[in-house]
Amino acid sequence: MRKVLSKKFFNRDTRVVAEELLGKYLVRRIATPRRGSGRAREIAGMITEVEVYDGPHDKGSHASRGMTPRNKIMFGHPGLWYPYFTYGMHWLVNITAREKGYPAAILIRGVQKVSGPAPLEISPAQRAPRGPRGGGLFLTGPARVTKFFKINGKLYGKPAVRSSGLWIEDRRTKIKKSQIHKSARIGIEYAGEYWKKRRLRYILENF
Repeated sequence: MRKVLSKKFFNRDTRVVAEELLGKYLVRRIATPRRGSGRAREIAGMITEVEVYDGPHDKGSHASRGMTPRNKIMFGHPGLWYPYFTYGMHWLVNITAREKGYPAAILIRGVQKVSGPAPLEISPAQRAPRGPRGGGLFLTGPARVTKFFKINGKLYGKPAVRSSGLWIEDRRTKIKKSQIHKSARIGIEYAGEYWKKRRLRYILENF
């Protein structure tokens, strides 16, 4: 049974939402270019790594210096997509959390067990071996996730629902607390020692 995560799911403590996103499925509907057939294809993958960015006090967050044209969606409703361009070359994607007016978002860093036709060439290193995890693809790193799922600025501010073409599903995957590892976030050296060391990165292991 598959259930699209609702706005209510995201309207909670950001850390709780982040932890419960592990094991859920990121799903993308992509129009096929085949001779105007009008059909779309879907790709999906289990979310295995996320990072929390929670509130204006979080020095690692885009919202730490107030609202800007780029981050304003973080202050909006929960369950909205917040893609942003970084280093002049990569898109990264977040999903907003908490109530309207409180800037919080969760960065999707890793997706595995990807199913569906790949929209780009996949290197051998990204193909998961057969074994306890099964086969398929694994995408580690937020830029790889957005490239594979064809996520860009066109999704900015759109809700995570089927009609937007990008949503998250609960497919009843059972995750144990012992399978979740927490560590410091990546690439926020600018945030200062305290925020650099906060264990706000959640990783699904041994699944």
